[in-house]
Amino acid sequence: MAQVEATTERIIAADAEAVFDALADYKDVRGKVLPAHYSEYEVREGGDGEGTLVHWKLQATSKRVRDCLLEVTEPTDGQLVETDRNSSMVTTWTVTPAGEGRSKAVVTTVWNGAGGIGGFFEKTFAPKGLARIYDELLANLAAEVEN
Repeated sequence: MAQVEATTERIIAADAEAVFDALADYKDVRGKVLPAHYSEYEVREGGDGEGTLVHWKLQATSKRVRDCLLEVTEPTDGQLVETDRNSSMVTTWTVTPAGEGRSKAVVTTVWNGAGGIGGFFEKTFAPKGLARIYDELLANLAAEVEN
């Protein structure tokens, strides 16, 4: 099993603190900025960063749907980590200042891919597909927080 990784980043015209706070707000903001690939969104515990437990289904392709139950931690300032209880998937969101009134948001997801030929295709195509989904999510987040 090879590890698969997808990374996307975006410069957002808002302070890093505002972007991080919006991203960590699973109760009000996160559900609003998720693209149509997400369904059955539900905050089960918490709702603001560390200690949140959130559920959703992610339809990565027409045939591939992941049922995700994510525990949220904040290991360092400006960083959210979502660890899926249902799989090996871990998503890390990092928000850093990028100049006056701007920030850089980076999202990286890693998981243990399948073996064999299926794993080859997963490692080749899944990161690109997930990057498109995250790009849309970050665009929605930017629209939510930009002044």
